[in-house]
Amino acid sequence: MLAATDQDRALGMDYYVTDTPGCGGVIRTSPEDFQVEEVYEDLRYEGGRYLVLEVEKRDWDTHHLIREMSRKLCISQKRFGWAGTKDKRAVTCQRISIMNLEEAELNKITLPDLKMRVLGRTNRGVSLGDLLGNRFRITLRELTCPEPESRMAGITEEIEAKRGVANYFGVQRFGDTRPVTHKVGEALVRGDIEEAVFIYLAMSFPGELERTKAVRAQLWESRDIPAALKSFPEYLHYELAMLNYLAEHPGDYSHAFQVLSVNLRRLFVHAYQSYLFNKILSRRLAAGLPLDRTVAGDVVCFAQGGLPDTNRLQAVTSENLEAVNRLTGRGRAFVTLPLIGFETALAEGAEGEIERSVLGDENVIPEDFRIAANPDLGSRGARRTALLQVSPKIKVKGRCAELEFFLPKGSYATVILREYTKSATIITE
Repeated sequence: MLAATDQDRALGMDYYVTDTPGCGGVIRTSPEDFQVEEVYEDLRYEGGRYLVLEVEKRDWDTHHLIREMSRKLCISQKRFGWAGTKDKRAVTCQRISIMNLEEAELNKITLPDLKMRVLGRTNRGVSLGDLLGNRFRITLRELTCPEPESRMAGITEEIEAKRGVANYFGVQRFGDTRPVTHKVGEALVRGDIEEAVFIYLAMSFPGELERTKAVRAQLWESRDIPAALKSFPEYLHYELAMLNYLAEHPGDYSHAFQVLSVNLRRLFVHAYQSYLFNKILSRRLAAGLPLDRTVAGDVVCFAQGGLPDTNRLQAVTSENLEAVNRLTGRGRAFVTLPLIGFETALAEGAEGEIERSVLGDENVIPEDFRIAANPDLGSRGARRTALLQVSPKIKVKGRCAELEFFLPKGSYATVILREYTKSATIITE
């Protein structure tokens, strides 16, 4: 089992599941190199107070787009609904709902690299539960391996033999350029709300603009909120909103995150949960425990509509082990691992030992995820499959490869790509 890059290991992704050497490469030399289309069940739009749009956007972060659309329409962001946050440097097609908006008002929205199509009206806004998954078409350029076609075919064969890859949370969960989200979440879980605020505002990373790194570093050292408010550039919208709140409410760190949208502020603790999940998954791999079948003590979920449904859970015991593994072999049951929250019940057996060892090393317990100072930021916990089932289709032309695949919602294309590159993720800006 190959060890991962330092970049991946810092996010808990310690291993690859394929042993074939990678091909290197660069992703996103342009937004067109990373194309994503949301996949839904057939939905009927038979009228209602929610206007539903299909938007195709180029080089737009979802949160930024919603903010700009709400500004153009002069309405609250709370009236918008969407199923998932999409990458910025990409061409993405997704659905958005807007409550109590007439179609004619869309004429007020004039934004570059944005196309909108009205699908109809409904009585319920778009939400994550509506989404089946995403279809990806990704171009990987500047491959560095000899004979890339045969090399990538070998990796594909391994993925198919293992029925997928490790279902890690990819780098986007933590921040492409500035992987800080889980660090903020960790501080929140530990009860250090002030530290969480300053990590979010002031911890800098090498990939950021020089001006950004300078103002963050200055605030990290000085903790001078009024001075930072004067020096932070206007493109740091969310940071400026938080700085303005703290300037008006000195020392009220526990409510500083309230200036952010509910979807954004919930990302922090969720990202720390994701980091812990990655650590647990890596230790399961290191222990030689399978991802595509169960051992006693595991918790499995069952298929619904051909996809894993983590609301339908069952503990695996020595008595039902054989029967459950017959279901895993037919793609009707799946090994799950915990996203730690205050209601999480840990597994038993070898998997339970792994989960307890990770929490012990981190010196946290499930109850810590209540976030007493700001309960709105806490999390009950959930479960996620250990294996990401995928069947990539690849075309190699010279030193470029085009990959196409479908992933269920909540999964990350970069965890597929890393198996083919076996190198640090290189994203050109």
